[in-house]
Amino acid sequence: MTSDASANPKVGGAAIGQQPQRTDWLPTTRKEMDQRGWDACDVILFSADAYVDHPSFGAAVIGRVLEAAGWRVAIVPQPDWHGDWRDFRKLGEPRLFFGIAPGCMDSMVNKYTANRRLRSEDAYSPDGRHDARPEYPTIVYSKILRQLFPHVPIVLGGIEASMRRLTHYDYWQERLRPSILFDSRADIIVYGMGERPIVEVARRIATLKEDGQNVKIDATSIVQHLSDVPQIVYLARKDSIPGGRRSDDICLHSHEECIADKRAQAENYRWIEEESNRIHAQRILQPAQGRVVVVNPPYLPMTTEQLDAIYDLPYTRLPHPKYKGKRIPAFDMICNSINIHRGCFGGCAFCTISAHQGKFVVSRSKDNILREVRKVVSMPTFKGTLSDLGGPSANMYCMSGHRTELCERCRRPSCIHPTVCKNLNTDHTPLLEVLHAVDSIPQVKHSYIGSGVRYDLLLHHSGNKQTDQAAQRYMEELITRHVSGRLKVAPEHTSDHVLQLMRKPSFTLFREFNRHFERINREHHLRQQLIPYFISSHPGCRLADMAELAVETKQLHFQLEQVQDFTPTPMTISTEIWYTGLNPYTLQPVFSAKEARQKLEQRAFFFWYQPSQRRQIENTLRRIGRTDLIPRLFNKGNNKRK
Repeated sequence: MTSDASANPKVGGAAIGQQPQRTDWLPTTRKEMDQRGWDACDVILFSADAYVDHPSFGAAVIGRVLEAAGWRVAIVPQPDWHGDWRDFRKLGEPRLFFGIAPGCMDSMVNKYTANRRLRSEDAYSPDGRHDARPEYPTIVYSKILRQLFPHVPIVLGGIEASMRRLTHYDYWQERLRPSILFDSRADIIVYGMGERPIVEVARRIATLKEDGQNVKIDATSIVQHLSDVPQIVYLARKDSIPGGRRSDDICLHSHEECIADKRAQAENYRWIEEESNRIHAQRILQPAQGRVVVVNPPYLPMTTEQLDAIYDLPYTRLPHPKYKGKRIPAFDMICNSINIHRGCFGGCAFCTISAHQGKFVVSRSKDNILREVRKVVSMPTFKGTLSDLGGPSANMYCMSGHRTELCERCRRPSCIHPTVCKNLNTDHTPLLEVLHAVDSIPQVKHSYIGSGVRYDLLLHHSGNKQTDQAAQRYMEELITRHVSGRLKVAPEHTSDHVLQLMRKPSFTLFREFNRHFERINREHHLRQQLIPYFISSHPGCRLADMAELAVETKQLHFQLEQVQDFTPTPMTISTEIWYTGLNPYTLQPVFSAKEARQKLEQRAFFFWYQPSQRRQIENTLRRIGRTDLIPRLFNKGNNKRK
């Protein structure tokens, strides 16, 4: 079973400068399969996002990786889950398995705001339509496929399944849910960034089918055959865990214990987070509903060569032709952007990046990045501007531990909180070299950095003169050459005790960065804006903290725009604090604003400068005994908009 990429020069991407043909995309219909001469597929992926053949879209990456490994892969984007389920039938039965790719964002975050209101558009659907994906597509798609094709293995992937691999709090249902394997009836989850495990899963299932002369295989056979594959999750019977119980297994409180006792859930999540961020992790077991959820340790972090190979795959970098004349908002945002690394060691308590991509940063080579830039500038839509040269955090490129043996023993969820690890190499020189090389390409008129910048890394004093000088050079070049007028950073709050829970640096560092930003703008005669992001209603945040945030940001002449209310999402420490009321690392109680009225009162302080908010804010300040802040907020001076 091999793809016919070598037999058909069109398959696998059009040459640069040529008009792409329909066969340059992975097939999405039976007609497109026929154009390739396929009678059947090896793997069929069902995606809740529109199909954009670009390395920023997970379904496209997994499809291309499987194709490169020799398998025939098709994608069914946004199938209609109503009616007769014809979209689930149209490509027939795959030889190996169905894969469920629920989308680049969690479906519920994508669909609803923190106040559970429908968002204005679905960024990953054509023309932003809301009706192209169900809630929890992982569950909906899997159940349909299980009914239609009961003997075909179903493999879950993507952030929705990955973050729900164990007992988790669901904010939209307001209850604890067990592993998504129970609700979906799927066979396994590939969690995290799934390129390596999905190829191994395909290889193992192919071997199993060949051994069985392609007979129907049951779930027990699949689990037994895949049980030692890293980075997968499966269900086992309590009395027959593959390999037996090991002395180094981490046995969590059961799902039922977590429902009965929030402390048990908090204790579980410390173990889950620590094992998610270790190089040499241990297997995790959790009893639930009469079974055991088994989470195998992840693969070791990728090498640069392995990551380069993924970005070198023949993506068209375009939406499928079926969307001609339609706008896909997420594609518009990233079509001229370049992702230069993977992973984040920031460990922010409210963020799922490290839980999904890993704490250890893996960077692409400079040559690999330049190859992608040359592809982008050759596209007919390119007008001279790269919208982003970044990653999960813009300035973590090529940063890792000086001594890897120390990293291999480390359990810290963050390399930079509460202090920057002494073993961390914070040298910005490799990143500067990439920026200079990209800017030397004649077609590139502007290369902007749209990803979030960690200013605590820029202001860190490492003790190495060259490293500290490189950080200063990067900061100056960032502000003078790579900002499109507005630089976005994320202090998130002003209160140090809230920032501690968030695992973010003290607000004093933001003040220092703001001074550097203003100085550099003055020296270079620029009129640029610093746009800070802030969060309200995060665990630990009270009304007085929000009131002081309003006063402090006003004193810095900011009128805030980029703000959000905290949304509890599965598999973050902030969510566990919010649900359990306990800090998983100390088991000490933490206050959280949960009622709609409390959350709206906190959010109102972001907009103190709006006349419609003044009366409510004054009444709130009187109620909490902080009338001293009223004149500091509402005097007539220092209201300059920034």
